[in-house]
Amino acid sequence: MATSFVAEAQPLLATHVETGDVQGVLDDGLAVYKAIPYAAPPVGNLRWRAPQPAKAWEGVRVCDEFGKMPPQPTRPGRTADMMSEDCLYLGIATPAKTVNDKLPVMVWIHGGGFQTEWYGGDLWKHLALRGVVIVSIEYRTGALGFMAHPELTKESKDGHSGNYGLLDQIYALQWVQRNIAQFGGDPDQVTIFGESAGAISCSMLCASPLARGLFHRCISHSGGSFAPWSDAPRSLGLDASQKGAEQQGVAFMKHLKKKNLKQLRAMDAMALCDGNVGFAGFWPCVDGYVICDDQYRMYERGEYNDVPVIVMTNSDEGALFAPGNITAEDYQKTLKSIFGAWADEALKFYPGATNDEAWHGFGDAFRDMGFAWPSYAWVSLQAKTGKSAAYAAYLAQPSEMSFSRDPRRKGVAHADDIMYLNGMFLDQPQKYPTESALAEIIQQYWVNFAKTGNPNGKGLPYWPTFDESKPTTMQFSNGASLINVPNREQIDFVDRYYRAKRAEVESNR
Repeated sequence: MATSFVAEAQPLLATHVETGDVQGVLDDGLAVYKAIPYAAPPVGNLRWRAPQPAKAWEGVRVCDEFGKMPPQPTRPGRTADMMSEDCLYLGIATPAKTVNDKLPVMVWIHGGGFQTEWYGGDLWKHLALRGVVIVSIEYRTGALGFMAHPELTKESKDGHSGNYGLLDQIYALQWVQRNIAQFGGDPDQVTIFGESAGAISCSMLCASPLARGLFHRCISHSGGSFAPWSDAPRSLGLDASQKGAEQQGVAFMKHLKKKNLKQLRAMDAMALCDGNVGFAGFWPCVDGYVICDDQYRMYERGEYNDVPVIVMTNSDEGALFAPGNITAEDYQKTLKSIFGAWADEALKFYPGATNDEAWHGFGDAFRDMGFAWPSYAWVSLQAKTGKSAAYAAYLAQPSEMSFSRDPRRKGVAHADDIMYLNGMFLDQPQKYPTESALAEIIQQYWVNFAKTGNPNGKGLPYWPTFDESKPTTMQFSNGASLINVPNREQIDFVDRYYRAKRAEVESNR
């Protein structure tokens, strides 16, 4: 790796945090701490409450094993014994040799639809070896992380409920501010970055007053939160207020045949989150506290944490979500249920006259509504109302790694971008020469951005800030080159649809 950071002396294998001494393990020239508690276990009466301080310990805590993942649906490789409600830990990988190194910090927020996944991972080596401290954080997911309920709202001194997983993320960032210098990190150079729900979380943190000053840059992989909201439970393309989320919480309690919050708190955590619960997923809500309003409106007004951002989407994001056996008839019914009076126009941009065309049309519509349009809204709004730089990226590199999962895919599917960060391609340059070379470029841009707030650097194609009237989106495909906003006609259609939808829900409030 030509641009890697090489530690000439042993990295920091032992240090002190606010709750005690910790010891990491040596891994390829990095000091890695796999499970440091940043908050108290959110169990018992702390279930569905804001995170609380972690307890101090005596002696040295050896952080050589990852903490367990939060309760979530079980599946192959994700069994119940690997999960625990006691999940508020973070991991750190540092190349620093002293506490005075003051290296930039990158905080990873994992995805998983706010329902699944895990903070542990292998993103660390390749990025950390380039001279940054990597932190990966866990947060509560599913019903434990995002259920709102009138009883919870009543018992909260701030009058809110839901969004516990976002409060965990904020609490972890506060911990980073207080402690990261002990790992050679600079608390004044913190970049948050995440994928999917992690990217949506980054977007929400960029708009939350509770996160102000906790980070200084942001990188989004496939996600943004710019849809309008209503007082009904969340639906595709329409977020929920706390009132709407509370309705979902009441329905969840009824579904579980429980009478009150006390009975819900007495339930086993897996009984609330496993796949056999048979209830739709939970999501962050506009609670007036963590999330104050429709972020589109907040960005129009300039009411957000104005930091430099990189916002990236993938060329075939929606393929992962397209039903494998969808028929043309079912697809057209689905489009009508989503777009209503806009369905006929939607079919012009996302045709589905045959079953194969319907599969691609569904994927493309999901890509644009779920990822591409929110990302476009983010960079375009910040370019208009912000002072900090906004950069747009588009990952379009074809790879047999993606196509092998489904030969119908025509580009980069959702989450495939992680392979460019976690070493999947860099560790196999002979098998994936084009992808490996591109991973090197992307990681250089990302680390430059973490260090300076600007991705540009020696030997890289120049990347200007976003201007939708010019070729300023950096396309990653067989290298890096600038293009205009990709899929512009579809993006403009979704933009018109959301403008009409926003006006409709606002007139009804």
